[in-house]
Amino acid sequence: MAITQKSIKILWGNSGGRCAFPGCWERLCSREAANAAPFTLGEMAHICGDKPGANRHDAGQTDAERDDYQNLILLCPTHHTLIDRKENESVYTVDALHEMKAEHEARVLSRLDQEAMTSKTNIARAILPLLEENRQSWEQYGPLSELARSQPQNDAVHAVWVSERLSVIVPNNRKIAAELVAHRGLFDTGEQEVITTFLLHMRSYEQWVEDAIPYAAVKRFPIAFDHLIRGLADVGV
Repeated sequence: MAITQKSIKILWGNSGGRCAFPGCWERLCSREAANAAPFTLGEMAHICGDKPGANRHDAGQTDAERDDYQNLILLCPTHHTLIDRKENESVYTVDALHEMKAEHEARVLSRLDQEAMTSKTNIARAILPLLEENRQSWEQYGPLSELARSQPQNDAVHAVWVSERLSVIVPNNRKIAAELVAHRGLFDTGEQEVITTFLLHMRSYEQWVEDAIPYAAVKRFPIAFDHLIRGLADVGV
């Protein structure tokens, strides 16, 4: 068997597109530099080795279990090599790697925690940079971008767009949603409707990214939400 697309997407999304090794936090998707094409750096390491003789191999696992999200950890090439050195097997045990992964994913989630805000303007100003980063990811790497249209058969280009969805857009959407849910009482009735539409979009988009629903079921991004956030952010400027 091979690692499924669903497991890949859950791993990248929960890891925030960053190396899980303590103290590393390296971004695992490189954007364009000069004339170089973007590329991904992340390596999906098996916690229990996938082959006999590999570090931490568990002969009792099925092939499906070996390639499941639960048995994978996202690392940069340097730290993938480090944990798989034979002399380090007693240090990077199965339990140690599961703990490493759990702590990293908890750190990713903690970055979504929000401080209390008292005005819609402050909330909008916190959300606007996230919306803008999502927009730039779409324009630079999305299927309608100049890069994608100029290299439609380039698997590396497509891989970067998948990585952007998992490591930028989905985490940003979660952070935006956390802000909105935490401070929803500050918005009036008309604004509540727009917020609800965005939250429906956010949930369906993430379900699609994780292969839970088809693309046709994704609720489109509400332009009215973009207008609302930009309008509120401009108040008092």
